Amino acid sequence: MPTLSVFLDVPLAPKTVGKLLDDFQKDDNPNKVYLAYEVCMTVNEVPWLPPVVPKTLMKLAHDPSHSYEYLPEHGLEAFIRVATELLVGQHSPAIVENRVGGVHTIGGSGAIRLGAMFLKDWHRGPRVVYLQPSQKEQHGLIFQEMGFIIREYAFWDPYRLASDTGKLFDVVEHAPERSIVVLYNPGSFILPRKKWTKLAKVMKRKQIFLFFDVLDQGFISGDPDRDNKILRYFVTQGFEFFCSQCFSSSFGLYDECIGNLIVVALSNKALLHIRSQLDSYARYMWCSPPALGSRVITTILSNPALRREWKKSLRGVVENIMLTREKVKEKLRLLGTPGSWEHITEQDGMHSFLGISVDQVDYLVTKKHIYIPKTGQFNLTCINNQNIDYIAQSINEAILAIGLGPQPREPPTTDSVVLEDSELHIPGLKGEGTKFSGLAALLRSKK
Repeated sequence: MPTLSVFLDVPLAPKTVGKLLDDFQKDDNPNKVYLAYEVCMTVNEVPWLPPVVPKTLMKLAHDPSHSYEYLPEHGLEAFIRVATELLVGQHSPAIVENRVGGVHTIGGSGAIRLGAMFLKDWHRGPRVVYLQPSQKEQHGLIFQEMGFIIREYAFWDPYRLASDTGKLFDVVEHAPERSIVVLYNPGSFILPRKKWTKLAKVMKRKQIFLFFDVLDQGFISGDPDRDNKILRYFVTQGFEFFCSQCFSSSFGLYDECIGNLIVVALSNKALLHIRSQLDSYARYMWCSPPALGSRVITTILSNPALRREWKKSLRGVVENIMLTREKVKEKLRLLGTPGSWEHITEQDGMHSFLGISVDQVDYLVTKKHIYIPKTGQFNLTCINNQNIDYIAQSINEAILAIGLGPQPREPPTTDSVVLEDSELHIPGLKGEGTKFSGLAALLRSKK
């Protein structure tokens, strides 16, 4: 005879993510398109995987020296080394001075949680964390669980259809001293050197603690070194910070959940103390992180030939993304779609804001079966030659049916939040003095 459960009062948790995908999967319309995948997709509508990854997996599978022993709590040391070098540069002053290290984590969220736990116990400052809206749903909950107050800031201005870099200055100027600011995918920020210098001075004066969140390494420009330029700038300026590093997109290893929490400290002694605390947290959170994906990444980054092959395939994906931006903008122009669409090619990365209203988004979802979030941010790798015409025609139809909606009040400025190469010197970075923005600039850089 069944007894009453002790969990009778447990309510059904609200579904915060996945509803859009559920609606898409239930939709039987043959023209339906889903533009909200978080992963990098191929033309065959499957997650992208660099060709070098399965080749490396086969090599590891037949390696007789491979051991299946538990990794230590801080993870695979060789992986931490190559991952850290990829982020800060092999000849970074932090590496030379032995004041940078890391902890191998379960994905990027694991790195955020590990860092948040440490900051909860050891950060001497107000429990205030500044996050961008795209981070609030997942990372915000982690910080809230640790007792932090979440404050949002956004760079995207839906009225100007451009990134408003002034908001970053506002955040730093008005934040309480010793606050924590999380910068998501810093490779997508563009500011002249003078403004970064000014911003760095304010951050130092107010002792702002930076927590970088690098999710799509290499997906901004196609070159991981360029994408990490801003972060390396803060290293050269003597900042101490954390960085959550995720490899799911750049290596296509989504199911392996490979992450790394990088610590840049002021001295080797401080690094050893911080790392010892992080190791103790990792020990009771997951004991040993996943090994296979980290071994694949370590093998590729440690082998010059495999590394070149990986970077070549990564650059190819980014070129396709840039070309897709140009195609979408051109098709909207040829259709005579009202409004300005320059903002489509002025953004970087795998995801982009379409710059349409909530009503126009609803029209696309309900009338045209094109599924995108209400923010209008979509995944460019979901667009291919089979659906691009339908997508462009549907956007045009939504604009004509609903109305033009918000339009830029002024032309986008040149200081949108990737430092321009001609304006910032990072030791050891090749190609200094070359601007890198848009498909035309990319093609010029290849000549």
